[in-house]
Amino acid sequence: MTLEPAVEDLLRTAAPQALGVLVRRYGQFDACEDAVQEALLAAAQQWPVDGVPDSPRSWLVTVASRRFVDEVRSAEARRRREETVAALDLVEPGEVEQSDDTLTLLFLCCHPALPLPAQLALTLRAVGGLTTAEIAAAFLVPEATMAQRISRAKQKLKAGGARFGPPAPEERAERLRTVLHVLYLIFNEGYTASSGSRTQRADLTAEAIRLTRLLYRLAPGDGEVAGLLALMLLTDARREARTTADGVPVPLAEQDRSRWDADQIADGVALLTSVLGGGAVGPYQLQAAIAAVHDEAPSADATDWPQILALYEVLEKVAPGPVVTLSRAVAVAMVHGPRAGLALVGTLDDDDRMTQTHRLDAVRGHLLELAGDLSGAREAYLRAARRTASVPEQRYLALRAAGLPG
Repeated sequence: MTLEPAVEDLLRTAAPQALGVLVRRYGQFDACEDAVQEALLAAAQQWPVDGVPDSPRSWLVTVASRRFVDEVRSAEARRRREETVAALDLVEPGEVEQSDDTLTLLFLCCHPALPLPAQLALTLRAVGGLTTAEIAAAFLVPEATMAQRISRAKQKLKAGGARFGPPAPEERAERLRTVLHVLYLIFNEGYTASSGSRTQRADLTAEAIRLTRLLYRLAPGDGEVAGLLALMLLTDARREARTTADGVPVPLAEQDRSRWDADQIADGVALLTSVLGGGAVGPYQLQAAIAAVHDEAPSADATDWPQILALYEVLEKVAPGPVVTLSRAVAVAMVHGPRAGLALVGTLDDDDRMTQTHRLDAVRGHLLELAGDLSGAREAYLRAARRTASVPEQRYLALRAAGLPG
């Protein structure tokens, strides 16, 4: 079934809100998610015919609540289910609360009873609205593995008696870090879709920014919350210039900077400036600072690469990882030459965490091209094209290889 984009966006926004209301009412995450999924299916069938209701979230909550109540009260295992009903003090579907429970739902998905990968996966599914395949791509694991991980996470929440509500004060900082990581992943999946025919998904980036703004209002003094929001704004500001009219990605150095969103850049810079120097600097503030240097450069040639390299060196100490090293390799190449960047890229060849991504070969191709090794660059671009699941990325990398002389 194909939905109008506006209806699809409404469903994506309203679904986690409806799930939050149901989990707060009934406390059974797994059953509530099933009920919301049934309500989403009903909406997909009815709204294109009958029109979108005045309050899509209230409509979903009402329909999902009825599905949940019907399920609990079904004839099968009536006695056991009636006991469950009595224990839950089941609420009949009625007037829908207007509060947004999405953030509380985020904290539930980041419950300490779950291992970190399960927290991330469950949140991306329940709040971000990503499919299991999209989440698997984000985590670089097979789809079947991710499906099992999500299922086990819901079972563990149920078995552990996790309740819907704000985290205890002593747990809040740790769970906030996980929530930030999840929002970061949602944004990245939207900004650079890992699979499918679209380069980017504005619905996901908008949802990640919306949720991070909510977090910022709740925790305005947290430097990393502000840093993440600034990073998203500074990155999303380039969205309009990131692709050609037919959806092929445009490298940062070749983008038309007049199409960047100047207001969004100003907001991101102001937000970052307000928190830098106010305490320990975390990875999101550092990434936002790197994005700000790019955004404030009047042209690609005028980019302050030494400053970017210095920021990456700090970032690698604060939050080391192969993706950071790969990004630093580009900065090294711009400051010390492509061969120096290639040497750093080579240190990642045996890193198992890079075996399921095309980005190592894509960067290697770019640096080989800068170094004048066009044959090697072509081979690297084609290897990267074969490994990515994103159709626009495949087209871009294939075009890049085909455009090299010789």
